[in-house]
Amino acid sequence: MDTQKLLNMALEGADALGYRLDQMGITGKVNRHNIAAFLMLEQKHLEGEWDSIQVRLNLRRSQFERVTRKIETRTDALIGPVMSKVNRFRPSH
Repeated sequence: MDTQKLLNMALEGADALGYRLDQMGITGKVNRHNIAAFLMLEQKHLEGEWDSIQVRLNLRRSQFERVTRKIETRTDALIGPVMSKVNRFRPSH
């Protein structure tokens, strides 16, 4: 279904709800403008939360990569001399 059609259906539902509430004596606090403003506010809030999650994820990823590089560097420093000694004792064919 088209996004615009869904949006129009939602707005028509909000209008109908606002109209029914108005008939019950609950004045114009629920209308398409208030609902649209609320939805936009929540959309921005969710975008901010998503950005925050992405930043934390990227921070953890860079920390993991940094630790991995340190381990690889230290491993090379430790294993390199051992491997050269082992290779010295291997017979060459």
